[in-house]
Amino acid sequence: MPIPSEECRLSRIALLLSLGFALLAFPQHVGAQTLKTIKERGSLICGVNPDLLGFASRDERGNWTGFDIDFCRALAAAIFDDPKKVEFVPTAATDRLAAVQSGKVDVLSRNTTWTMSRENSLGVLFAGIAFYDGQGFMLRRDAKIDTALELSGKTVCAQSGTTTELNLADYFRANNMSLSVATFPTAQEARTGYDEKKCDVLTSDVSQLHAERLKLSAPNTHIILPEVISKEPLGPVVRQGDDQWLNLIKWTLYALINAEELGVEQQSIDEAMKSQKPDVRRIVGTEGAFGEQLGLSKDWAARAVKAVGNYGEVYERNVGSQSKLAIPRGLNALWTNGGVQYAPPIR
Repeated sequence: MPIPSEECRLSRIALLLSLGFALLAFPQHVGAQTLKTIKERGSLICGVNPDLLGFASRDERGNWTGFDIDFCRALAAAIFDDPKKVEFVPTAATDRLAAVQSGKVDVLSRNTTWTMSRENSLGVLFAGIAFYDGQGFMLRRDAKIDTALELSGKTVCAQSGTTTELNLADYFRANNMSLSVATFPTAQEARTGYDEKKCDVLTSDVSQLHAERLKLSAPNTHIILPEVISKEPLGPVVRQGDDQWLNLIKWTLYALINAEELGVEQQSIDEAMKSQKPDVRRIVGTEGAFGEQLGLSKDWAARAVKAVGNYGEVYERNVGSQSKLAIPRGLNALWTNGGVQYAPPIR
């Protein structure tokens, strides 16, 4: 083989360098479009559950409330300094992730479990864990059953298109129990089927069971068994390919968690802006340039907390002690209070 000339070698080097620069530039070109699009549009589009009490539901006037709703409002406040600049799009379990991947919604803030297959096969990424949940069982009190290990032979109502079916089958198989399943396309239909005694047991995430029980004809005649048979880490979802947008979602969630740990609350945000504590100054934007790193203003996190409160305030108001659901914090308590909610520091 002939030895390449010096001119040929230089040409090849130039070509390789140009290709390298192109590869470096490509992610920057495509990786920061979502926030730009949202700002130009003037509002955030947030996919949510159509009707899950405590997480996302509408009153008779059409006003949205809930844990997941507040997170969307926190994002809108961080971006626009206005929590009202968000459009809520109801999504079904069967099309929620497709809505993210296709760009129909900017972010999905809906009870959706973070799993390996969803990230690796559906073109989406989870930005963090907003709510630690797990699958459980609800049945009638008069069944005189107090453990899930006594459910062999019972008919279980479950929603199709979720992780629920696989978890259910795994649990019964692992414990050598016989299983009969009645599946329904929506959570409402599964609950109605259970209420109409088309099955003996209703299974879903424990948080959802608390919400569904309140909608039954006689809520106090039903119990939720103590067993939690799966890990269901629920969190906001974005499409792949835009690291800036993923980081913005992730760090807004972490900001709410860190705010609770630091004692920064909705009603005390103005006082926090005057604080001399380094961690507080960084989170409210009076020190550092952390908001600018996300493409936002210095006070992006302070805006979010002022709009909806810190993580603990959002939790207690919507699903915790101040709500009808009264779900104990449990794993969702801060790591300093016996839970596992732990956010990386803003520094």
